[in-house]
Amino acid sequence: MPHRTIHLFRKGLRLHDNPTLLAALECSEVVYPVYILDRKFMTSVMHIGTLRWHFLLQSLEDLQKSLYQLGSCLLVIQGEYESVLRDHTQKWNITQVTLDAEMEPFYKEMEANIRRLGEELGFEVLSLVGHSLYNTKRILDLNSGTPPLTYKRFLHILSLLGDPEVPVRNLTAEDFQKCRPPDLGLAECYRVPLPVDLKIPVESLSPWRGGETEGLQRLEQHLTDQAKHHSLPPVSLQGQLLWREFFYTVASATPNFNKMAGNPICLQISWYEDAEQLNKWKTAQTGFPWIDAIMTQLRQEGWIHHLARHAVACFLTRGDLWISWEEGMKVFEELLLDADYSINAGNWMWLSASAFFHQYTRIFCPIRFGKRTDPEGQYIRKYLPILKNFPSKYIYEPWTATEEEQKQAGCIIGQDYPFPMVNHKEASDHNLQLMKQVREEQYRTAQLTRGLHKRAPQPPGLRDDTDDPMEMKVKRDHSEENVSKGKVARMTEQTKIPSGITHWEPKNGKRGEPEAS
Repeated sequence: MPHRTIHLFRKGLRLHDNPTLLAALECSEVVYPVYILDRKFMTSVMHIGTLRWHFLLQSLEDLQKSLYQLGSCLLVIQGEYESVLRDHTQKWNITQVTLDAEMEPFYKEMEANIRRLGEELGFEVLSLVGHSLYNTKRILDLNSGTPPLTYKRFLHILSLLGDPEVPVRNLTAEDFQKCRPPDLGLAECYRVPLPVDLKIPVESLSPWRGGETEGLQRLEQHLTDQAKHHSLPPVSLQGQLLWREFFYTVASATPNFNKMAGNPICLQISWYEDAEQLNKWKTAQTGFPWIDAIMTQLRQEGWIHHLARHAVACFLTRGDLWISWEEGMKVFEELLLDADYSINAGNWMWLSASAFFHQYTRIFCPIRFGKRTDPEGQYIRKYLPILKNFPSKYIYEPWTATEEEQKQAGCIIGQDYPFPMVNHKEASDHNLQLMKQVREEQYRTAQLTRGLHKRAPQPPGLRDDTDDPMEMKVKRDHSEENVSKGKVARMTEQTKIPSGITHWEPKNGKRGEPEAS
């Protein structure tokens, strides 16, 4: 007998390549597309800033429009998810709830609770993998039931699995016509709320709009550009997707993945607790223009380039302030539109050298690294207009300008813009010794994500000691590193990296290579 189904949208606010929704439509006489806006649950498991709330509502509005075009509608029901499901499964005589399988512990717990509710009330639960390229359980099974803790080991497991499954077919109006749509009156009752309904400030909006439609358009544009100016893993789109998959896999089977305490792969470090310094970093008041411009863009737009993320993360943790990566992770989770449990925690452990990354002597210089990527300081001038009139030779170190030069620039350091909060050379040298001591004392833990501990045997010749994705040497006939300077300049200009980041190719050295202090 066909089901009466609630399809529960959670993270995957899209219609394309949606195997769970397709399965629901193929086995049901009626499908209720539902998003439960459980603010109590959401704010208890993640930090969500204003820009993220706007992005979510825009994504829901876009999903609603797409469903309307196919003859259905999205029902946004506010309340605690368990109470909402209990009420509406009984009200609508629901026999099945479908939802995407997720790897975050709080979403796993939610699914377990829904399954218990189904046993109590008599409805079935169907969950399928839709958010990752592979079913992470298959990867774990092939690695003796444990996550591959190095990228090379992970790639080897993928080579055994073969290519990921192809996307499922696109949904059509005919798919929805086979099922009776929800009553249109329900759509009016359960509309997508406006920001004002949720008391969300509307004065600031990111230039990046949420929704599947916008996302697919940006993807198509990126693929068009990439076809003209091909890049290689790990910096290519393919490489980034594989790193995303790597962190998903490790996070899915690592307890307390987003914490230091109780996390078996994370070094246990006595980070400093300094609320004042943390706030200066968060509010772009470090006195280092490169760092402050990045944090300003993050707060204003909800997005920063991945190398910018590297720079501010290193500065907060092992580079300068020696403050816990968990604190930085929380700020990114609040402000980044693309914040993701697994990727956010994984990258912060990486950049703080708490796990995964082992060349900890390489530290981003908050002055020289910026100069190499943007020698004229256009990025700083855009996001820190108070400094825009400084000559290029001072834009990264305005405190070195004379008092007269500062007056001419219309910015007195110490009054209009702060002095540097730390001496980078002294702080980074001190922190380097601290990190060396930690890694010596916790040698066994440090080796877990380096591939030198006892675990499933590796095939001959597969080594895990190359651990920086930006420095992995891929043996190819035409490496990015052999591209002429003129071509690099054209690529940078034509790619049109968003939000004012105009040049990310260092003049010397490998792409993305951190500059030592």
